[in-house]
Amino acid sequence: MWAFIVRKLLYYIPVYLGIILILMGALRIKGDPAYAYLGKNATQQQLELLRQQMGLDDPFLIQYVKYLGKIATLDFEEESWAQDGRSVRDILIRSIPPSLSITVPTLFASVCISIVIALISAYFRGRAVDQILMVLAVLGMSISYLVYIIFGQFFGAGLPQIKGVYTPFAVKGYEPWMPLLSEGANPINWVTYCLLPVIIGVIVAMGYDTRFYRAVMVEESSRDYITTALAKGASKRKVMFVHMLKNAMIPIITRVMTTLPFLITGAILIEIYFIIPGMGFQLINAIRANDFPVVQGFVAVFAVIFIISVILTDVLYAIVDPRIRLS
Repeated sequence: MWAFIVRKLLYYIPVYLGIILILMGALRIKGDPAYAYLGKNATQQQLELLRQQMGLDDPFLIQYVKYLGKIATLDFEEESWAQDGRSVRDILIRSIPPSLSITVPTLFASVCISIVIALISAYFRGRAVDQILMVLAVLGMSISYLVYIIFGQFFGAGLPQIKGVYTPFAVKGYEPWMPLLSEGANPINWVTYCLLPVIIGVIVAMGYDTRFYRAVMVEESSRDYITTALAKGASKRKVMFVHMLKNAMIPIITRVMTTLPFLITGAILIEIYFIIPGMGFQLINAIRANDFPVVQGFVAVFAVIFIISVILTDVLYAIVDPRIRLS
């Protein structure tokens, strides 16, 4: 297994180098970073001085190699252009807990609920229960993410406040809730600032996931081992909820692992509208402010997360299905 992981890592090194190359090139094609930082009123002398300080006067390939060296040594100490006194490393570290506070519960809850609903729908395939669940799933898919956010904020937080009714939900903001990570943090803060975004995220994901998992279950129900198990006297409930679910893990793992990297970027809308200082929120603000160091740092980290998720997917395949060999 370790030999396979090493081979995969070596395979993805050129891919990662290409991502960083395209990223740095795109940022510089967009415009002069020094000009974007100082503004239109900057003098030529100020621009040249800043380019020297930032190393922008070096040839592009030299800048590229230097930045790869920083990534290899995890040196993200470059100061943000838009947030005075804060380094890219500090912004990155502080943005991870808010993002994980939303994305991890959303992923876990949406996958579990969607699989259960898909199994129920497949169990009652063609009946009224199945049809109702699929209509609800299609309706959930058809409504924009932004609509859910607006209605969630209004009915989950805004409307009760307007009528003077107490609500545990906050329309915006974030406070630390993990006592191990922040002194004085209160777990109740998670309910106040994160539960409503998680509920919205789960509702949005369930529409897509339920249809996908139902299709997997329906296809799996036509396999020979299902027919054999039923012929031997096994109950349909046991066959579907035990044997079929186990054999359907490969497409389930594929679905979960392919969506895992996009959970961080997918939470951008939630973080923007609820003003939660997560990774997506910080990245969007950095793009708006032409904060090149933060944009480069975050994209470099996102690329690593994506590559790791792809490798981990293959490893989980072999763990779940003994027929698959990592060779």
